[in-house]
Amino acid sequence: MLLRDCFTPEFVKDMTASERKKAQSAMMLLAEKQFKKTIKGRLVYRGDGTREWLLQEDTASPTALQEAITTTCVIDAHEGRDIMALDVPNAFIQIYMPEAKEGEDCIYMKITGMMVQILIDMAPEYREYVVLENGKRVIYVRVLRAIYGMFQSSLLFYNQFRSDLEAKGFVFNTYDPCVANKVIDEKQQTIRFHVDDLVSSHMDPKVNDKFAKWLNMRYGSIQACKIVRGKIHRYLGMTLDFSVKGKLKIRMDDYVKNMLEDFPIKFNKDSKQETPAGNNLLEAGKGKLLNAEYRQIFHTTVARGLYVSKRARLDIHPTIT
Repeated sequence: MLLRDCFTPEFVKDMTASERKKAQSAMMLLAEKQFKKTIKGRLVYRGDGTREWLLQEDTASPTALQEAITTTCVIDAHEGRDIMALDVPNAFIQIYMPEAKEGEDCIYMKITGMMVQILIDMAPEYREYVVLENGKRVIYVRVLRAIYGMFQSSLLFYNQFRSDLEAKGFVFNTYDPCVANKVIDEKQQTIRFHVDDLVSSHMDPKVNDKFAKWLNMRYGSIQACKIVRGKIHRYLGMTLDFSVKGKLKIRMDDYVKNMLEDFPIKFNKDSKQETPAGNNLLEAGKGKLLNAEYRQIFHTTVARGLYVSKRARLDIHPTIT
């Protein structure tokens, strides 16, 4: 974030009372990557306190519909296209925030706690901006780029990326604003993207090569874009398998395994079910109401089941419903 000049320090005396009040805290989030089993860290802007002054049209960003992803991937398999998956690194923070209009407050973020010392260790010039609030050290920074956690960040990136693709001659789909096509050498190249995760396809692998080179030139100056070629791709929690000619297989084995591991009732590994539901699926339940703990587990598991049923396990959809 320092390399990309995501923010600049600000003396408290130079800020208005309104700007100090609206300044949101920074948080450090850690998460385990589902497939690689590695730890990912990210400094984010705590945007939940900004709802009251942001309009929905300024924050709502489109994402690729599951129907569009499935349909275009089936076309890829049927035509035998070369498939390439790409991930734009640090996507949001590559986009500048719009300049504050006259009379508007600038956007500020408060860095507190252990992160203050980490920041000073990395950039000693920040030391003179430290102030004490309720006995705790705080550094105020003015936000220059679209930091993760800001409600408008996703839309800002979408608008920029769409503009970039349109400048290259891509035409966006009428029904899904995250699918774009371009005819190259009388064959169609299709781009579909879910925020910063992309899939590109074309009959000629060299077309994908050129697209990957362009994407790296545009967004990979500090960290290269992650590019995966081949017949099997991880995308939005799904495994897209194009190994069998003319066919697409979608699996979510790791996702289902995690569901089973998180569920408190453990099943015998040797037990099997012929169908997703028992014969009593449509009968009214006769048991007592679940307590608060079990109710939470039930709703969480059903919601996760709904996610997988819409993508890879259509056979469990009636049961989930």
